[in-house]
Amino acid sequence: MSDFSTPWIDGKRGYLSDWLTQLWVKSSRVKINPHYENWLDGPTGEPKIIGESYFEEFATKNKLTIETGSEEGLVEDFSHLNSSQFSSDKVNPRIIDFYENTSRFELDIWSEWSTPAKPFGWLLSKLFSTRIQQLNLPVSALDSSLGITSEIIALKNEMNKTKYVGWLRKVVKTKNVIYAGAYTSCTPPNLGYECVKVVFPLPNGNATVILWPENMDDGSLKLHSSGNEFGDGGFYLLVYSSSDKAYVKYVNAIKETIHVYLDENDELRTDHIFKFWGSTFLQLHYRIREKRFA
Repeated sequence: MSDFSTPWIDGKRGYLSDWLTQLWVKSSRVKINPHYENWLDGPTGEPKIIGESYFEEFATKNKLTIETGSEEGLVEDFSHLNSSQFSSDKVNPRIIDFYENTSRFELDIWSEWSTPAKPFGWLLSKLFSTRIQQLNLPVSALDSSLGITSEIIALKNEMNKTKYVGWLRKVVKTKNVIYAGAYTSCTPPNLGYECVKVVFPLPNGNATVILWPENMDDGSLKLHSSGNEFGDGGFYLLVYSSSDKAYVKYVNAIKETIHVYLDENDELRTDHIFKFWGSTFLQLHYRIREKRFA
């Protein structure tokens, strides 16, 4: 998948660049038992690759069944996010429809890297994301010029209850996986109310993004992955050393805002803003439309 090699160490540690990243996470010395800190628990990846077959492999390993083709959404019931801080009644119904029935929608995407950050994005792509087929953000707008595919995959337990909803997005032009994210919800201990939780499996661990919702006066929605410390919303990196022990690093420097709204032409759009220490380094712009069926 990539012409930029990083040495393979062994079947446990994986590639050198991945192993060094995992050592950096472990340097935080924050350890949890995922069985008890289940607000942070989530799917993990094998050392080599995540890719488009991840959810099938995860389902087989964890005795889950896969359901595709039905009207599944990233959020089962948007009202579950209601709290003293947020009301789903104030969100435009078309936005809620997208989140509760995501499989009915298709997306176009435009990426916009800041000039200083673009070389860093290219390096990340070559060292990590293209090789593992995960978090593979388009570096050039031309990469996604032919569009992206969007597949919703429900992972259900023996009681037919949805445990995770997988969202697999791929670039049409290159067939590269952009995101393989497992969606659910959780209640971070410092917030005390339900948030959207997205888990991106990585070699021997995952990146977990916890997004808290905000009502906007015009009926649009903002989701924020931001906070100040462990237990807040935000961006977490986890490395699992066993099923009951994981190292966690809360990456306070990275914050995201997802703004979902209707534009002046009544089209559904999303602006996804990434910041590093307060400076915007990447913007993803989505146009969201219902799929056209023959």
